[in-house]
Amino acid sequence: MGALAVLLGAFGAHGLKAVVDDPALLSAWKTGAQYHLVHSLALLATAAHPRQPRAAGWLFAVGVVLFSGSLYAIALGVQGVGVITPLGGLALTAGWVSLAWASRPG
Repeated sequence: MGALAVLLGAFGAHGLKAVVDDPALLSAWKTGAQYHLVHSLALLATAAHPRQPRAAGWLFAVGVVLFSGSLYAIALGVQGVGVITPLGGLALTAGWVSLAWASRPG
């Protein structure tokens, strides 16, 4: 997931500019790539967690697909996927809450 985030971020920084000229769409791609990369690290931390909180891992993975994936699609001109973005954000947030819950003492 981390390697894909780097590749998509590089594509957005270099290749996408030849296809997309709207700064807002380029910004959407950049946001998607940033969240993708950060949550790749969160997924890695979840895998290394002593309690192995699987729910957090699944929520991070689903959140990246929905949140970052929808932003990538929006930047490429796909219509109607913007309604998915907040669901991805909720999944990412729930992943952090789940990870925090698994990390509580006791």
